[in-house]
Amino acid sequence: MSDYLVRALAFEGSIRAYAIRTTEMVSYAQKNHDTWPTASAALGRALTASTMMGASLKGEAKLTVKIEGGGPIGAIIVDTNTKGQTRGYVTNPHVHFELNKHGKLDVARAVGKDGFLSVVKDLGMRENFTGQVPLISGELGEDFTYYYVSSEQIPASVGVGVLVNPDNSILASGGFMIQVMPGASEETIAFLEKQLSSIRPISKMVEAGLTPEEILAEIVGEDNLKILDKMPVQFKCSCSKERFENALISLGKDEIKAIIEEEGKAETVCHFCNSAYHFTKEELQSLYEQSK
Repeated sequence: MSDYLVRALAFEGSIRAYAIRTTEMVSYAQKNHDTWPTASAALGRALTASTMMGASLKGEAKLTVKIEGGGPIGAIIVDTNTKGQTRGYVTNPHVHFELNKHGKLDVARAVGKDGFLSVVKDLGMRENFTGQVPLISGELGEDFTYYYVSSEQIPASVGVGVLVNPDNSILASGGFMIQVMPGASEETIAFLEKQLSSIRPISKMVEAGLTPEEILAEIVGEDNLKILDKMPVQFKCSCSKERFENALISLGKDEIKAIIEEEGKAETVCHFCNSAYHFTKEELQSLYEQSK
């Protein structure tokens, strides 16, 4: 099954719902960044939640999520858009701990909670929208939930989960996001609160083979659910050699000349996907000429 996201309504439009499978996306990130299990879970949860957040926007909007909790993995950075194209990295990928007291990967210990979750939205306007909330748990699902409630005043519930195999590969990854719209009845809200407190962990649902549609059906009830559409999601980076050429040119002719004289070549690496781009002495000479 390939990764995809579904958008839906429930209870006659008073509830907006999203669910997503991100196993391949997180697997790609794990391989490219060589993340260890706890770091994989943290990055995977951030990729999953951010992709759903991006899918809730309209048009050509883009957003960047930054999570800095003071933990050993450092900052997590994720870029995504409305098309389900997401990229991200964790500063220190080689972080792993023993399972926590609940028998799960200790994401909160890796992330920390002495810091913030920040969201920058590029909606195509003159200025970007920026929202920031303190981390409340470091588990990330709760933190994204708190972001919606505190920064955007949208009652919401975000669930994200990643299961990692003994060989560090990704077994399953996915998530859901439920948003309460104005006009939702007290009965609907009470029903959802009861459901959310009793359902299986999201990672277990994905591991069991539930589709995003079936995940939402478990939460809101199949009879209450109306699927609007679905779209593929993937880890996709926008980096290119041309972009790094422009970055080198922006350093200025003196800096490029110094690189030519001292190194005779250059290598640049994309933080988001770990792709390396090599520049020969001749290519650097050409960039030097362009920078003059």
